[in-house]
Amino acid sequence: MSWIPARAALALLGVQPQTLYANVSRGRIRARPDPRDPRRSLYHRADIERLAGRRTGRRSAAAVAQQAMEWGDPVLTSGISTVEHGRLWYRGCDAVELSETWILEQAAGLLWNAQGIVFGPGRRQIRVRNASLLSKALSVLAARVDVDPPSRGRALQVLVPEAIRLLEDIMAAMLGPAPEADIPVHRRMALCWQAPRAQDFLRRALVLMADHELNASTFATRVAVSTGTSLAAGLMAGLATLAGPLHGGSTLSVRELRAAAQRGGVATSLREYRARGYALPGFGHPLYPNGDPRAAALLARFKVDKVYAALCDEGIALTGEQPNIDFALVSICDTYKLPSEAPFVIFALARSVGWMAHAFEQIETGRLIRPRARYTGAAVPDGRRDQTSLAR
Repeated sequence: MSWIPARAALALLGVQPQTLYANVSRGRIRARPDPRDPRRSLYHRADIERLAGRRTGRRSAAAVAQQAMEWGDPVLTSGISTVEHGRLWYRGCDAVELSETWILEQAAGLLWNAQGIVFGPGRRQIRVRNASLLSKALSVLAARVDVDPPSRGRALQVLVPEAIRLLEDIMAAMLGPAPEADIPVHRRMALCWQAPRAQDFLRRALVLMADHELNASTFATRVAVSTGTSLAAGLMAGLATLAGPLHGGSTLSVRELRAAAQRGGVATSLREYRARGYALPGFGHPLYPNGDPRAAALLARFKVDKVYAALCDEGIALTGEQPNIDFALVSICDTYKLPSEAPFVIFALARSVGWMAHAFEQIETGRLIRPRARYTGAAVPDGRRDQTSLAR
């Protein structure tokens, strides 16, 4: 097995270092620490040559379709959000700039094409002992799946109030009763978690996390509502998908990295991660080869504790990748001593706004999302043969 340094890999590919790092993050190129200098990486020559061949050759329709589902070409049209020029845009507005002054309710108004969005205290309360906040939110939605009307063919003016009620209910499930009436979501979080100093961080994070193009949970929501099912079912699909360890659950991996750093030292623990072939959790993002602007916006405003600060510096030095939103969210939550489930709750409640925006857009198309699979199973008989022979 042949491994080559970054300079040779870049020469073969004819790309910038950011593109090389992005392909490593996407799993297209294998990398490992250089045994002579663990701060540097070596790259698998066969992976490099395969990608270099794709750049010079013409891809088949099947190859294009497969890569489109893996951080590749767009597969759906949308006017809600996009990542361009290393920035996140909500309907043409820079999300980082919006986060300077906006609250989640304003972001919802922009993404939903609606005015005057206000989230109340919610009507449904889940009182299940020893249940996680995710379980409580899913229970609220499950109770509505068979009751709420199908979404197909309904106008935006009736869908928006229904979406507001849905979000109010999962907020009540995850945050408990509202301590005050008619307060913004970020202030409600700060009061429920008894963390007044974290209020501005919560406000900014909620706006920055409200939508992120066609991520896995958003796609799940769109697929669900494309069948005509209720908004509650679509929201449930998104929330269940978000819980996966490669999506919203990835914040747990950042905490595990911190725990390892506390036990064995920051530099040692990071080198061990890399030596075992693990990607460093909380660093790099395929859509942001120059760094996640959401994370940069938060980390520039809020200090993290010494361990996270050291992890950030050492992680950048070791991988050449910048911290992503997972690292920023977990490190700042832990610095403010917010509840252990706080990063996921922030992620889920903010992204619910985006899920509903995509649900509205999908409903408006009136189309079913039904992609084809590229079959790789046992050979199929030739359809031109006598069909009676196939039954023998």
